[in-house]
Amino acid sequence: MRKIILLFLTIISFKLIAQEVNIIPQPVSIKTGKNTEKFIIDQNTEIISNDSLSNSALFLQNYIQKYYNIKLRINPNSTNEKNIIKLEIISRLLKNLNEYELISNNNQTIVYACSENGLFYGIQTLIQLIPETKSHLLQIPAVEITDYPRFDYRGMHLDVSRHFFDVAFVKQYIDYLALHKMNYFHWHLTDDHGWRIEIKKYPKLTEIGAWRNGSIIGLWPGKGNENIKYQVLPNEVKITPKDAVLQTDGIKHGGFYTQEQIKEVIDYAAKRYITIIPEIEMPAHSMALLAAYPELGTEPNKKYEVAQTWGMMNKYNNVLQASDTTFKFLENVLTEVMDLFPSPYIHIGGDEASKIWWKKSAISQEIMKANGLKNESELQSYFIRRIEKFVNSKGKTIIGWNEILQGGLAPNAVVMSWQGEKGGIEAAKQQHKVIMTPEIKMYFNHAQFVKEDSLTANKFSPLIDVYNYEPVPTELTAEQAQYIWGGQGSLWSEYITNPAKVQYQLFPRLDALSEILWSPKEKRNYPDFKKRLKTQFKRYDLMGITYSKRYLEN
Repeated sequence: MRKIILLFLTIISFKLIAQEVNIIPQPVSIKTGKNTEKFIIDQNTEIISNDSLSNSALFLQNYIQKYYNIKLRINPNSTNEKNIIKLEIISRLLKNLNEYELISNNNQTIVYACSENGLFYGIQTLIQLIPETKSHLLQIPAVEITDYPRFDYRGMHLDVSRHFFDVAFVKQYIDYLALHKMNYFHWHLTDDHGWRIEIKKYPKLTEIGAWRNGSIIGLWPGKGNENIKYQVLPNEVKITPKDAVLQTDGIKHGGFYTQEQIKEVIDYAAKRYITIIPEIEMPAHSMALLAAYPELGTEPNKKYEVAQTWGMMNKYNNVLQASDTTFKFLENVLTEVMDLFPSPYIHIGGDEASKIWWKKSAISQEIMKANGLKNESELQSYFIRRIEKFVNSKGKTIIGWNEILQGGLAPNAVVMSWQGEKGGIEAAKQQHKVIMTPEIKMYFNHAQFVKEDSLTANKFSPLIDVYNYEPVPTELTAEQAQYIWGGQGSLWSEYITNPAKVQYQLFPRLDALSEILWSPKEKRNYPDFKKRLKTQFKRYDLMGITYSKRYLEN
C-alpha cells in the first residue's frame, strides 16, 4: 500500500511540474520545463524583430490580434529582457536551412533560425503553444525545441477547375498550409471543366472556357443520385459515356482569376514562404481550351463544349493536336504564366491522354511519320519533350503526372506519381526528382469514413492510412531514395462546391500529411498523433474550421 501511495504522489507531482505540449507536425526534439516557468503574453508583451524578419513578426501579431484580440507591439529597438518574444536569425544553425530553435521560459520566448523560412516555421510552432481558447492571459509552456523538416517538398494541391473558389478563400487555404509548415501549393488552374487564369493574348480562354452550363448531379455518372447524400459504386459497375451526360443540374458554373488577382495570391503565399506551382493541363484535360479555340483539336470543324461531366470519357474528352500551331499557342500561354509566377516549376499535367484521338487524326499520323514516331505513346513523349524544351529555355522546370513516362521521360522533368508508386519508383531509378501523391493514400477528395457525412469520391482514404504512408518506397536503394523530393496531398473538387466542404475534406488529413513530410520517421506514432489532434481540433474550433465531429468520439 505504501508503494502505491508513493507512486500516486510521484505521478501527481510529475503532472504539477511537467507540461503537456501538443504540436503537429511533431518537432525533431522537444524538452518541457516546469509549470512555474510559463511565459505569459499580455497587452504589454513586445515582439522584437528587425525589418528583414517582418513577415514572421507581422504574421504572429496578426494571428494573436485576430483570434485573441490582443495587439502586440513590434519593436525592433526594444531593450527589454522580460515579457518579450524575440525573433533572431543566427548562422550557427546549419543542419538545415529551414531549422529553428524555440526557447521559452517565464521571462521571454526566443525563436532562432538560420533563414527567414526557418523563423516562420518557428512562429507556426509558437502559435500551437498558445492556448486554443480565447483568453486575455495567454500562457506559453516552458520548452526547448529544435526542429527542421525531413523532406524539402511538402505540398498540397487544390483543384479550382471543377468548382471555382475565390481569392479570399484561396488565401485562407494558403494559411492552412502555412500552419502545417507546408512549402508548396499546387494550384490546378485548368482542366476540361473550366479555365481559371486570365491570358491576355487569348481572351476567349476565360470569356468562353471559364464557364460551363451544368454539372452532373450526385455521384458520377450522376444518374439517379439526386436525393442520395452518399453512395459508393462497386468497382465492377461499368458506366458508359452515354450514361454520364444524362443528369446535370443545368446551372451555369464558372469564374476565373485576373492576372492582378494571381499576383496578389502569389505575394500572399510568398510572405508565408510557400511557392505556388501553377498547373496548365496538356495535351488532355483541355476541353475548356478547345471550347474557346477549337482549331487546336484533332477534329476539323468540331464545336467543342466545356465539359459538364467528370472523368475521362473517350467519346467526349479530346486532346490537343501536336501541331506547330498548337505549340505556338501553348508557348504564348506558358510565357504569360511563367512571367506571372516566380516559381522555378511549372506543372504541365500530361495525364490521362486518350490515344484514340491521335489514332483517328490524319494530321496526327502525319506528324508521327514526319518525326519518326512509332506509336501514339511516343507522340505524347514528343509533345511533353517539346514543351519541356521551351520551358527550360525560360529557366524553368516542368512537373508532370506519372503518365509523362509513357514513350520516354523528358530529360529534366519532375514526376508526380499518382497512380500508385510505380511511376515514382521508375523515375527515381532514372535519377529524376519525384513527388509522391499516390491516389489511394493522398487524395483527400476520397471518403474519410465508410459512410460519409456528404457526397465524396467513391474511394476510401482514412486518416490512419494517410498517417502510415511512407513516401520512400522500400524498392529503392539509398542512392535512388535521394530522388524522392517529398510528397503531396491532392484535393479534387468534383464533389466540393463550397469552402466548408474543402475544410471538411482537408482536416485532419492535412495534419497527418504534414507529420509524414516534416517529422523524423522514427517519431511517428499514430496513437500519440490522435491524442495531439484533440488539441488541434480545439484550435480549429477557434479558427472556425469545419471538420468531422466523429473524430472526437474516439
